[in-house]
Amino acid sequence: MIGLWLAGLIRHRWRRLAAAALGIALAVGLMASLGSFLAATTATMTRRASAGVAIDWQVQVDHGPAAPVLQAITADPGTRAAVPVTFAATPGFAATTQGTTQTTGAGQVLGLPAAWARTFPLAIRVLTGRLDGALVAQQTAANLQVQVGDTVRVRRAGAPPYAVRIAGVVDLQQADSLFQKVGAPPQSQLSAPPDNVLLLPPAAFAHAYGGRSGVVTQIHVRRSHSLPADPAAAYVSETGAARHLELVSGGAAVVGDNLGSVLGSAREDAAYARILFLFLGLPGAVLAALITAAVARSGAARRQREQALLRSRGATSGTLWALVLAETVLVALGGAVVGLGAAAVVGAWMFGSVGFGAGMTASVVWAGGAVVAGLLVALVSVAAPARHEIAGRAVARAGWARPRWLAYGLDLVLLAVAAALVIAAGRNQYQLVLAPEGVPSISVSYWAFLAPGLAWVGATLATWRLADLVVGPGRRLLGRLLRPVSAGLAPTAALMLSRQRSLIARSVVLLALALAFAISTATFDATYRQQAEVDAELTNGADVTVTEPPGSPASQGVVQQLRGLPGVADAEPLLHRYAYVGSDLQDLYGIDPHSISRATSLQDAYFQGGTADQLLRRLATTPDGALVSAETVNDYQLSPGDTLRLRLQDQRSGRYLRVTFTYVGIVNEFPTAPKDSFIVANSAYVAQQTKDPSVATVLVRTDTSPRQVAGHVRAVLGPGPTVGTLDQARGLVSSSLTSIDMSGLTRLELAYAVLVAGAAGGLVLALSLNERRRTVAVLTALGARRNQLARIAWAEPVVVIVMGVLAGLLTGWGMSRLLVTMLTGVFDPPPSSLAYPWTYLATVVVGAVLATAVAAHQVLRQAGRSAREALRESLT
Repeated sequence: MIGLWLAGLIRHRWRRLAAAALGIALAVGLMASLGSFLAATTATMTRRASAGVAIDWQVQVDHGPAAPVLQAITADPGTRAAVPVTFAATPGFAATTQGTTQTTGAGQVLGLPAAWARTFPLAIRVLTGRLDGALVAQQTAANLQVQVGDTVRVRRAGAPPYAVRIAGVVDLQQADSLFQKVGAPPQSQLSAPPDNVLLLPPAAFAHAYGGRSGVVTQIHVRRSHSLPADPAAAYVSETGAARHLELVSGGAAVVGDNLGSVLGSAREDAAYARILFLFLGLPGAVLAALITAAVARSGAARRQREQALLRSRGATSGTLWALVLAETVLVALGGAVVGLGAAAVVGAWMFGSVGFGAGMTASVVWAGGAVVAGLLVALVSVAAPARHEIAGRAVARAGWARPRWLAYGLDLVLLAVAAALVIAAGRNQYQLVLAPEGVPSISVSYWAFLAPGLAWVGATLATWRLADLVVGPGRRLLGRLLRPVSAGLAPTAALMLSRQRSLIARSVVLLALALAFAISTATFDATYRQQAEVDAELTNGADVTVTEPPGSPASQGVVQQLRGLPGVADAEPLLHRYAYVGSDLQDLYGIDPHSISRATSLQDAYFQGGTADQLLRRLATTPDGALVSAETVNDYQLSPGDTLRLRLQDQRSGRYLRVTFTYVGIVNEFPTAPKDSFIVANSAYVAQQTKDPSVATVLVRTDTSPRQVAGHVRAVLGPGPTVGTLDQARGLVSSSLTSIDMSGLTRLELAYAVLVAGAAGGLVLALSLNERRRTVAVLTALGARRNQLARIAWAEPVVVIVMGVLAGLLTGWGMSRLLVTMLTGVFDPPPSSLAYPWTYLATVVVGAVLATAVAAHQVLRQAGRSAREALRESLT
């Protein structure tokens, strides 16, 4: 009997089955696609993080000989190579070139075996010369004005200096980690690596420092990067191995775990990726389930008649349940097959891989989970409502009972609570994800999910209230508004709509939610891309940034020269000094507040206590003014107008002088500045106090391609300065959360959003109109002409479209602001305004409107059929 029943459904009700299966397919396809994409993304995070580390471990021998520590390291199965390196401090270097003698301050001398450069190629780059001999860092070569073949004298504490001949000039590409204080907490690390560095072969180092105190031995280790795909699991594995080494060495070894540090950052990004999956993907899956439920609900009256007919033929409740479950499984399996096929096509089309780049296991797991979720959606949407039909309860065809939540104002309460949570989150600047360094577990504030959840439910109920208010108590006003569509039949159309207010409210809600889902996803994506561009400009400083090496500062003449190059809109100098705030050494930037914004963008979010223009004007009117970080303000309990006595180095004497500044405001971000504490002051005042007007960096705004302008700059200034472009900075900032590949994620989200909007706008309305073909047939039998019938019948699609679009736009705008506020930690820096992709939004709205109109038109074509035939079909 079940087979016959299913065969009959497929022959005669295939459109309704296909509509229900489409809703399941949207849910299954979206979940399978997002899940596989998430698995591939987290694996990519692990690979990218580990691939960018120059030296995985820096194991410092704390006491005793290095041989036992080296043996313990090589015995670890994860070790691929281990190279001993020695460090010694020097009071300074000196060199005589072209009749002049240059000296430097304190520096570091390293003893590096020949295998070190081959083992760690990311740590060193040869600029000139060769690697087999004494090497000098690029900054040191600039300070001493030496080149290959010149002689450098190295001072030693308590011993005469020694001389070495330079064989090459190199760039230490990850000097920050190379010269870290191994074992020290992050807050006590050096603020900057040493400027003066000399690299010696082991024999030369032993000859100069053998038997002397103060020599530090490290063993640099290259680890196996065959790590778990999940960054959190990889972090636990790698940090556990480091702690195990410290244990077996008996405390003789202290591990500087560079690989673990980057994996720790990657696990935080992975946590944000999962949160984005829930924030952006879950509403789409729920909406697809609602569409399926609406499709099933639209045929309730028909199924009740069929159930009654089967009962009259002797069917029991068990038989009816079996038929319902068979239909449910058929819809679920059909939707799952279509959904998985769509996910595979989308993956191959957008990402070049059926599994979105995820491994086979991850793809199969997510596909299986999506199928199970699709079956649950079918059970809830198709089977659960059937209990009323099997129980023989009547399905209301006319009139409508007012839900209790409308009288209680539940929708307004939910929206108010959600708004309060969002406001509190924005004021408290909470952290959604907390991943403390050295702690294996990650803390996620799951309370953050409460606000969007309440907002979605509240918006849904509020939209229902709007539709009920307009179609029910407001039907007289609706009749007047419908006159352009229904002419003199507008009051009749409004009265008929009021009798079907529940069906209209359902259609309005689904269309509004579909548009809100598309709008919020698209706006979040556009805002994310906007802030990624801002982050790139913050990192680089401007479209093109010219940085002179230490010892060779740019002059104002160079700035004027850059302004005259083709494609350059403006060039602004940026002074860079170091200042002691108490015992804390911070970066200090000297700018011209009147003109700095000509070369780089300064957003209001970069500052606190005022807009960017207000803070810059305040700095310009206070010659000794200083903008400092919020951390410094809190640490030193500063108030506006307080005097800051900082120590800056005098260029002539080399000594540090006390310079007085006035605290005028807070700066959170600034071009080229580090993420932690720094100071922004007037360049004229800084140059006057330090007797040094030299410019370290020039920010260049271009009106053509930054790459072309960078080429002109290199041709004019030669190979000395470092020229960075915005394109290069984009690649650098993509190593963090943007490695989630938001462009791919949102292409996926937005493609499904279009499908969901079309399904909500057209499919559900088509089915609800089809259920009321009886009404159309009765009007035809009563003598209604074709144009009169169209005026009445088109009233419902117009009402659904207008109210659905308006409610969708309002809900989408509100959810966009909510998502950006709750996911502030995703953005670096936080956005000062939302970015709206108007073209895409217009496409989605127009697509949903067209889908609704086409669906209505197809149903209204049935009005041309005879009343007798329509009545016969409506009763079958």
